[in-house]
Amino acid sequence: MPGGRLTQDDRRQIAAWLSAGLGYAEIARRLGRPTSTISREVARNSGPSGYLADRAQQAAGRRARRSRPRQSPAEVWPAESVRDFVESFATLLAATGLPRMPARVFVCLLTSESGSLAVVELVRRLQVSPASVSKAIGYLEAMELVGRRSDGGRRERYLIDDDVWVRAWRADTGAHARLAEAARHGIELFGPGTPAGTRLGQMGQFFARVSRQMNGSALADSVVQDALTVVAALVHAARPLSEDDLATALAWPGERTAEALNAIDRHPAIADPLALKRAESGTYTVSPRPDRLSSAQRKVLEQSVPF
Repeated sequence: MPGGRLTQDDRRQIAAWLSAGLGYAEIARRLGRPTSTISREVARNSGPSGYLADRAQQAAGRRARRSRPRQSPAEVWPAESVRDFVESFATLLAATGLPRMPARVFVCLLTSESGSLAVVELVRRLQVSPASVSKAIGYLEAMELVGRRSDGGRRERYLIDDDVWVRAWRADTGAHARLAEAARHGIELFGPGTPAGTRLGQMGQFFARVSRQMNGSALADSVVQDALTVVAALVHAARPLSEDDLATALAWPGERTAEALNAIDRHPAIADPLALKRAESGTYTVSPRPDRLSSAQRKVLEQSVPF
């Protein structure tokens, strides 16, 4: 048809009219094509024997096969139901704080059949610009939520590996523990009896509880038991002790004592309701956590009048 690809019959007509001495303009008029189409066709497919229709058809087929991109299963446009799921799931992730575009890219990778997608495939699926996809990929890589690998050529493919959930879990756990620790420092700064200290105490308790629940079996039971023994030793001594003092008193190797102290430092909830403190001199003490009691409870307990 006019404007479409030349057919084999078109090429046979061109060969016959060229043999009859017709010019390119006349052949183009008869086929309803631009003159440039005919001139380009003849120039591209003429050989020592002139323009041959069958040879021109074969050459056109070879060019079409070379120019047609091979489509992998990952590049096939997903069904409408899949696209709807990607968008709805991305909306849920965005509600947790993940930016909208990284959320869409993440769910696309999560639901891809091959387990990985290139930028061009993500652009096709999401119908957004390559720059938007690249920026989203950079965000997800910084959070260690996606990885990359080469497809054997110049393109890189992005994927969600098997360790992503463990990394995300650890990142969340660490963030919750840091928030709880920051809240405790805030209580010391503002004072446990102040309104700010009370609010920070409630916040610290919440995030400490979340961190403790998420950590679960992150520490070996033996390490937890050693940490509790260290706390008991500091309470019983009722005075500052150094790491060497604790190792000597408990008859432990220095490495065991250090591991127990580090466990409390990394997971303060182990010592709850006490808090481990390290002085500049390197000695350790324990004291009640300021966020464990409310200001009203502390006032009652500080009264000299017996109950």
